[in-house]
Amino acid sequence: MTLSPSRFPWAPWATALVLVAGCAVGPDYKRPDVETPAAFSESAGWKVAQPKDALPKEGWWKVFHDPALDALEDQAMAASPTLQAALARFDQALAAARVSRAALVPSLSANANAYRERYSAHRQAEYPATTFSYTTNSFDLPLALSYEVDLFGAVRRAAQGAQALAEAQGAAYENVRLTLQAGVAQNYFTLRSLVSQRDLLARNATLLGQALDLVRKLRAGGANSDLDLFQAESELATVQASEIAEERAIAQQLHALAVLVGRNPEGFRVDAPPIDGVVPEVPLGLPSDLLERRPDVASAERTLAAANAQIGVAKAAFFPSIGLTGFAGVNSRDLSNLLTWGSREWAVAPSVNLPLFNGGASLANYRGAQAAYQQAIANYRQQVLVAFQDVEDSLSDLRLLSGEAEALGRAADTARNAARLSLARYKAGLVSYLEVIDSQRTQLQAEISLTQAQSERMVGTVLLVRALGGGWPAGAP
Repeated sequence: MTLSPSRFPWAPWATALVLVAGCAVGPDYKRPDVETPAAFSESAGWKVAQPKDALPKEGWWKVFHDPALDALEDQAMAASPTLQAALARFDQALAAARVSRAALVPSLSANANAYRERYSAHRQAEYPATTFSYTTNSFDLPLALSYEVDLFGAVRRAAQGAQALAEAQGAAYENVRLTLQAGVAQNYFTLRSLVSQRDLLARNATLLGQALDLVRKLRAGGANSDLDLFQAESELATVQASEIAEERAIAQQLHALAVLVGRNPEGFRVDAPPIDGVVPEVPLGLPSDLLERRPDVASAERTLAAANAQIGVAKAAFFPSIGLTGFAGVNSRDLSNLLTWGSREWAVAPSVNLPLFNGGASLANYRGAQAAYQQAIANYRQQVLVAFQDVEDSLSDLRLLSGEAEALGRAADTARNAARLSLARYKAGLVSYLEVIDSQRTQLQAEISLTQAQSERMVGTVLLVRALGGGWPAGAP
């Protein structure tokens, strides 16, 4: 059967509407170019762990091979309120994107109603009409339809923007998760460092107690003076006070760690061994990988895409908008006739809204959208620069901390030898007890400094992984 224009005069207009509806005003999004170096300046001499199969496929913190850390990370991923709140924000953004996409299709609603009404015999009426009282029923079952023809893509651009914002919120969730994982690891290694320092102080207090016994015996034999005894007692009390202060710091660190993993600090315990000097290597990859791996960079880029879509929404306000509304259904005063052919009713109401003058509001909104886009570009490029800085900072810290830890290790060995020699000289009566105290203080400080440097290297490795955007794929270069 051939469709003739005389039978369907609206066909050309419908075809034109379909063709026009395929366009959308405003610029299509394209991620801006950013300058990326060929390699990190601090990566010279950087060694990657071998073999590559040893790299964990999931859970970047597993490179530390620490079961206690693994358990803490699992708890944080399962119970952290901060992470749960970030996930809820992501779900809200996804729901908003679905709401925005729903405007692309017609909306259909049913509003069935029934009522019984009595009219008064004394109601107002035009002369010479007469009035009388009566009661009537009405049963109505309509389907209402409304649709905005998206001629210039305002609805599509808005949907694109909402989707980009949802993706940005998803990247923000990943950034919260990565920050939480890194925070747990940082606090855990700080806790291990505090445990190491407490153990050093306890061991030093034990040695000072033994030395105090020796001073008392020598004093009883008249081999030294009360000054040596007072100095030995004072030094022991000072170290014991430092040990108590370290216990206090450990308690506070445990409380902070409990909150991070979503646990009540009351009764929270962690089997944290003393810190050691084993620092794992991590793969760096190329600087350009940061644009794909860093969740904060991804969030800034998706926010930029949303701002680009808003330009199209603002530009579409200069053009007409067409709406289609209508209803179809049945209506009857008798329920038995409600679904008969004679009870049908319908209406169609197209509308056109043509903006003529609004005091420059549309132009101002368009320029504001363009300015917001330029701001988003600047924020994105700034976030990329910050990402590169974070990696370079972490690499330089690890390189310098490695040399510092090596030097502190030599200093600690020398200080231990000097302390043993000073104690031997004191026992031989060659020096005063003040020299022994000085050498023991130097040894303790050197060992504590070495422990702190080892902790900073572990934390620095965590910060490097965070700067790189988290874990790495299997077989990473």
